[in-house]
Amino acid sequence: MKTRRSDRLIDMTRFLLERPHTLISLTYFAERYESAKSSISEDLAIVKRTFKSRGIGILETIPGAAGGARFIPSISEEECRDFIGSMMTEMSEQDRLLPGGYVYLSDLLGRPDVLRQVGRVIARQYLDKQIDAVMTVATKGVPIAQSVSSYLNVPFVILRRDSKITEGSTVSVNYVSGSSERIEKMELSKRSLKRGSHVLVVDDFMKGGGTVNGMKSMIEEFESELVGITVFAEATFEGHRMIDEYTSLLKVDKVNTLDKTIHVSAGNYLEKVFGTPSK
Repeated sequence: MKTRRSDRLIDMTRFLLERPHTLISLTYFAERYESAKSSISEDLAIVKRTFKSRGIGILETIPGAAGGARFIPSISEEECRDFIGSMMTEMSEQDRLLPGGYVYLSDLLGRPDVLRQVGRVIARQYLDKQIDAVMTVATKGVPIAQSVSSYLNVPFVILRRDSKITEGSTVSVNYVSGSSERIEKMELSKRSLKRGSHVLVVDDFMKGGGTVNGMKSMIEEFESELVGITVFAEATFEGHRMIDEYTSLLKVDKVNTLDKTIHVSAGNYLEKVFGTPSK
C-alpha cells in the first residue's frame, strides 16, 4: 500500500538514523514505500535540510543508478560546548576524587544520555576517516567504545588483562603502566580484529598513557593502522606521558587531596575538531 508523505518521512528518518554510514538506494526506498523515486528524492531533501539545520548530521545524496542516501552522524560546535561544559560541572563535584588522583566516573558513564552524547562527540571527530573498528580495554572504556561504534557503524573490540576461555586463542602484549611504571599485560582474541584494519582507540581516563600505549602496540601486532586516540578525560601528569598525539574531552588539571576537591576544564577536543580554543 502506498505510504503518505508524513508517514514516509517518519519511517525514513528512523531507518537512516539506525543505519549510519550505510548507503541506501533510492530503489530500496521506492519499493519500501511504493512511491516514485521523484517523491523519495523530495523526501530525502526535506530530511537532509532538517538534519543540517538541527545539527543532527549530514545526509549525503549520491546520484546515478548506483546512488542513494547515506547518513553521517554529527554534532554542532555549540552542542559540543554545552555537553563538555555540563560534564566539567558534574566532574568537579567534591566526592569524585579517588586515591591516586583518579576520578569516579562510573555513574556518568552508566547514564544513557551521557553515553549517547559521548558517542556523537567522538564520532564527529572521525566522520571523514576510514574506521574499521573501535578499540578499548576492559572495563570502564567499554560503554564508550560501544556508543562510538554505534555512530560509526563498525565493530568494537575489547582488550582484557586476563584471558577468558570463551575468547579462544589470543594475542598478548606487555606494556608499562604510565602512572605506576609496572609491567602489565593485555590480550585480544585473534578473531576480534582483521589484519590491516584502521582502528580508533577510546578510553575513559588517561594519566601517563601506558594503557593507551599498550593498545597501540596491540594494533601493531595485528599489522593494523592507528587512526586516532580519544579519551573522555585526561589528568595532568608530571612525568613523561607515553602518548603525544591524542584528543581529550575533559582535563582534570587541579587536584587537592587534603580537602578532596578537583578542578576540571575542557580538554583539547574543541581546538582539534573546530579550531577554536576552550572558553
